[in-house]
Amino acid sequence: MKGVILAGGSGTRLHPLTRITNKHLLPLYDRPMVTYAVEALVQAGINELMLVTGGTHAGEFFRLLGNGQEYGIDRLAYGYQEQAGGIAEALGLAERFVGGDKVCVMLADNIFERSLQPIVEHFEAQERGGRIVLSHVDEEEHLRHLGVAAMDGDRVAQIVEKPLAPPSHFAVTGVYFYDAQVWEVLPTLQPSGRGELEITDVNNWYVERGEMQADVVEGFWGDAGESIEAYYAVNDFVRATWKSSASR
Repeated sequence: MKGVILAGGSGTRLHPLTRITNKHLLPLYDRPMVTYAVEALVQAGINELMLVTGGTHAGEFFRLLGNGQEYGIDRLAYGYQEQAGGIAEALGLAERFVGGDKVCVMLADNIFERSLQPIVEHFEAQERGGRIVLSHVDEEEHLRHLGVAAMDGDRVAQIVEKPLAPPSHFAVTGVYFYDAQVWEVLPTLQPSGRGELEITDVNNWYVERGEMQADVVEGFWGDAGESIEAYYAVNDFVRATWKSSASR
């Protein structure tokens, strides 16, 4: 399985911090945000990665990560997104890198307390289709700013983006797993109202075919790019958790 880390976007929700750098290079506690995504995938057993970014600060990722070996990566490739065309468009740049393998896609501003390895193993055992990672979120107001999974028992029935009336308390996190069918889906997508190719459309393509499975992640999950408030909430969690672990 290959891993793709998406670290593009304009970062408007974190202005003015992102006027001077890519949001995924902002610090969380004592190191750049993107390194947590790298660590999460490597620790889950995925050591062939591609990082996709864009904008004027793309070269700084190379300065930070280099060939990736310092981070436990066996092979690290880079992709450049010419303009902010959405998550699905950015994923399309990784087609040649992934080849016919399965792929784990991770948004670089997502932070997880628990290891993703069990979920990676579930997908490796899955014959075909996709897999998403869900997190239970209590606050309905928070859910209205996220993608939310409508559930039929343990089955994902639909993914609704930013619902006024959330169909469940299961938010879709920024980790997605796909088989090779994803490269057939991406060219068929139409831009949304904001002019981007949406990853929710990819996920619902699998849902409609009954080929989407899901895991509910335990422990903390945070999207550090969601807002300034979310960025500092994630930073506070990472700082407290990291210091606590280091003191043991």
